[in-house]
Amino acid sequence: MDFGHVAATITGLLILFMGGSIWIGIALFLVGIGGFFFFSDVSFGAILSNIAWNNTNGSSMMALPFFIWMGEILFRSNISSNLFKGLSPWMDKIPGRLVHVNILACTFFAAVSGSSAATTATVGKITVPELMKRNYDYDLSIGSLAGAGTLGFMIPPSMVMLVYGIIGDVSIGKLFMAGFIPGFMIAGMFSGYIFVRCLISPELAPKGDDAYTWRDRMEAIPAIAPVIFLILAVLGSIYMGWATPTEAGAVGVVGALFFAALTKSLTWDVFKVSMINSVKTSCMIMLIVMGAAYLSNVFGFLGITRALTTYVIEMGLSPYTLIIILTVLYLILGCLIDGFSMIVMTAPLVLPLIEAAKFDTVWFGIYLVLMIELAQITPPVGFNLFVISGLNNDSLFKIAKAAFPFFLLMLLATVLITVFPQIALFLPGMMK
Repeated sequence: MDFGHVAATITGLLILFMGGSIWIGIALFLVGIGGFFFFSDVSFGAILSNIAWNNTNGSSMMALPFFIWMGEILFRSNISSNLFKGLSPWMDKIPGRLVHVNILACTFFAAVSGSSAATTATVGKITVPELMKRNYDYDLSIGSLAGAGTLGFMIPPSMVMLVYGIIGDVSIGKLFMAGFIPGFMIAGMFSGYIFVRCLISPELAPKGDDAYTWRDRMEAIPAIAPVIFLILAVLGSIYMGWATPTEAGAVGVVGALFFAALTKSLTWDVFKVSMINSVKTSCMIMLIVMGAAYLSNVFGFLGITRALTTYVIEMGLSPYTLIIILTVLYLILGCLIDGFSMIVMTAPLVLPLIEAAKFDTVWFGIYLVLMIELAQITPPVGFNLFVISGLNNDSLFKIAKAAFPFFLLMLLATVLITVFPQIALFLPGMMK
C-alpha cells in the first residue's frame, strides 16, 4: 500500500469536508468511513459502534458536561460582574491600573469555567465598556483581553485538556496539575508587560477620579470570595485526592448554583438556558471526540501512524527540531481551523512521534494547549477575535494587531516550557 497516497487522500478529504462547512464530528466520521471503505476490507460499521460506546462511557467524558454547565451558570450570573468590582480597588495604585483587571479576572474565571470563549466574553462585556469610558488605551485594553482570555484553556479545569486526555489516554488529573504553573506564569508575563508599558507611558492607563481606601479594598473581598471558593473546592478536591474530576465537576455545579442563588441571579430562565447550552456544547464535543477516535483507528488499521513514525525516526531529527517543525505546523493550522479541530486532526498522528522522541505526553498536552491559545488570537478564524469583535464591532485584524504583543509573549512561554519542561511537569510529578 502506498502510505503517502493514502495519507494525502485522507488529508484531502478532511480539508474538503471541513472547508465545505460540514460539522467537524460528522466530517471525521465520513473520512474514517471512506478510509475503511476504499483502503481496507475491515467492517467500518462494527468498529464505529465500538468506538462510539467506548469513548463516551468513561469517567473522563462524564466530567465534561459538569464543567461546561458550571461555566454557563457563572457566565449568566452576577458572580462574574462582582469579580470586576472586587478586583478594581486593588489595582488602583499599580501602573496599568484597571488593565490588570483583564488579566486577573480572566485568570480567576478561567480557573472555574474551563472555556476560553466564555472567559473572554464574560470578562470582556464587563471590562471593555469600563476601560473605554475611562479613556484607557484601546490597543492595550483589547489586546490584553484577547490574550488573557485564552487562559481559559490553560488554567484548569480545561475543556481542551479533557478532550486531549481522552483522545491521548493521558491522566486528566495530571494534565490539570500541569496547567497551573504555565497558566499563572503566562498571566504574570502579561501583567509584567502591562506594568512596564504603563510605567514608560502612563497615559495608556490614566488615573481616574476614583480614590480607593484600604477599607474599600477590604470590603471588596466578599465580591471575589465565591470565585476563590469554587477554585479551591473544584481543583483542591482533585489535587488532594478527595474527588475524581467528574465528582469535582459536580461539586462545581452545586457551588455555582449556590452562589448564583446567593447573588439573586439564579432565575428559571438562567437555569434553563445554562442547561440547554451545556447539553448542546457537550454533545458537540462528544461527537468530535468520537469522530477523532474513529479516524485514529483508521490511521492504525491502515498503518499510517506506524509508517509516519518510522519515517520521522529515520530522518534522525533531534527532539527540539521536531518541536520547531510542529510549532510552525500548528501556527499555520491556527490560521485555518479552530482549537478542537487542531487536536482531533493531529493528535492521533503526532502523539506516536512525541513518544518516539521521548517527550512526556503530559508535557505535550500543555504545549498543545499553548498552540491552541495562539490559534485563538490568530486571524482569520481566531475565536477570541470573533468574541471581542461581537463586543465592540471592530475588525478581526484590528483586534489581532492589538493582541500581537501577547501573541509574542505566548510564543516566549512556549520556548520556556520546551527548554524547561519541569515548569509543566513539576506539579504532576508530585502526584503518587
